[in-house]
Amino acid sequence: MTRSTVLKAENLSKQVSSPEGLLTIVDDVSLDIGAGESIAIAGPSGAGKSTLLALLAGLDVPTRGRVLLEGQDLTQLDEDGRARVRAQRVGFVFQAFHLIPALTALENVMLPLELGGRSDARAAATETLAEVGLHARTGHYPRQLSGGEQQRVAIARAFVNRPFLLLCDEPTGNLDPDTSQDIMLLLERINRTGTTVLMATHDHSIVDSMRRRVIELDMGQVVRDEARAVYGVGR
Repeated sequence: MTRSTVLKAENLSKQVSSPEGLLTIVDDVSLDIGAGESIAIAGPSGAGKSTLLALLAGLDVPTRGRVLLEGQDLTQLDEDGRARVRAQRVGFVFQAFHLIPALTALENVMLPLELGGRSDARAAATETLAEVGLHARTGHYPRQLSGGEQQRVAIARAFVNRPFLLLCDEPTGNLDPDTSQDIMLLLERINRTGTTVLMATHDHSIVDSMRRRVIELDMGQVVRDEARAVYGVGR
C-alpha cells in the first residue's frame, strides 16, 4: 500500500541550557510518517519522547532541523501561525487530562470549535462524545468523571475537529491497566477512520500490543524503527 507522507522530520535536534551546559534532548532525528499510520514512540523516561512530540506538533521549535506537516515547514511559522495549523490539522492528548474544571464534558469539547468560530459546536461535540462512549455524561463536570472518562473527554476534544494527525503523550500514564486497554481500543478506532496516530509511551505492554510500527528513542536518538504490519485504513 502506497502511503502519502503527512509528517516529516528532517535532522531534528533540540538542545536546552542546564547547569552542566547544553543538554541535547532530541538528537538528529529524521522520520517519515505516512497517512493512516499508527505508531508507538517508545523509550524510557527521559529518552526525549515528549519533546519529540512537542516538536512534531509545533508546540516547541527545534534547535536544528525542520518539521514538515503536509509539506508545510512549521519551523518557518511564528507561534500564532503554528497555533493556526494545529487548530486545523492536529489533535494533541496529554497524560494529564487538562480539562477545564468549571466546564462540563460537553463544554470542554465544544471549546476548540467555539474558538474557531464553528456555529455547529454543540452538535459536533455531542456527536464526538457519543463516539467515545460518553453520550450519557455530557453534562458532567471533570470532578464527576473517572480518570478513564476524563481521558475520553480529552480525546474527544482533540478529535472533534477531525484532525488528520493525533499526537498522544503517555495517554494511559494515569490509568489502571483495564482502563488503559479501553483507551488503546478507542485510539485504534480513531486510527481506522484514517487519522494518523502517534503515541509516546514507556509502557512495554502497550508497545507490545502495537501491531504496526514502533519507533524507539534512547538519549534522544532513534535506536529502532520497526514496521510490524501493513499500515492504516484498508490494511
